[in-house]
Amino acid sequence: MTKNKQTAILLIHCPDKQGILAAVTNFINVNKGNVLYLDQHVDYEQNTFFMRIEWDLADFIIPRDKIEEYFFTLFGQKYDMKFDLYFSDVKPRMALFVSKMSHCLFDILSRYSMGELNVEIPFIVSNHSDLEWIGEKFGIPFHVFPITKENKKEQEEKEMALMRENNIDFIVLARYMQIISEDMIKEYPNKIINIHHSFLPAFIGAKPYHAAYERGVKIIGATSHYVTTELDAGPIIEQDVVRVTHKDTVKSFIHKGQDLEKIVLSRAVEKHIDRKVLAFKNKTVVFS
Repeated sequence: MTKNKQTAILLIHCPDKQGILAAVTNFINVNKGNVLYLDQHVDYEQNTFFMRIEWDLADFIIPRDKIEEYFFTLFGQKYDMKFDLYFSDVKPRMALFVSKMSHCLFDILSRYSMGELNVEIPFIVSNHSDLEWIGEKFGIPFHVFPITKENKKEQEEKEMALMRENNIDFIVLARYMQIISEDMIKEYPNKIINIHHSFLPAFIGAKPYHAAYERGVKIIGATSHYVTTELDAGPIIEQDVVRVTHKDTVKSFIHKGQDLEKIVLSRAVEKHIDRKVLAFKNKTVVFS
């Protein structure tokens, strides 16, 4: 995100054909916009064009509330485009979900408190009260919804009502140890970011460090991805790995892995906030 400027950002994908790049940049130039960032990619197997473009609004002659309408009329239909328009001075609203492990939550809130994340965090949701003190420390409301097999649907409906009331744009699962329902996933498609403590697609599901240790792997990893109805199988945003050896134990796997988890999750969250991730089918294009 360009600092100290009011900018507009377009994320675009459409069938690839000649002239798209020129048409989009010309739209900005003729309306007195100054392009600050441009990145594009063509997936030749899918014949699909992807683009992220950001421009300064200072002298742009189209009113910001009309940009989407004008762009769709001129190019959306012509090129069969799917696009999203964002503005840098509109902070997305993020809900944090957590259970009992604090490392990812603490890392995100520390970055937030230092001004590294251009986001608003209206509240934290948990199925346990253990980490309520962290919410108090950072001055963020902490809502506890204890979940059992019997009350899961009812509690999740309450969580979704809370998110609607607070105009939540996306959700981050900071080691939230509950499976998200299909209803919530449908309401927030490609807007629920999870951290899984393995290098997916290896070691899906519970206790991946134990499974990795038993398998005798030489690297362990962490993966941040969008949540879909298929467990740990959504579009991947960010991954990283760290080496392990025969001298490591399950405990040291977990210790090394948790350092990785918080870094990978924060990278993914920052890229999502900065509108640099475009999900397409079950993959992502992550712009630089």
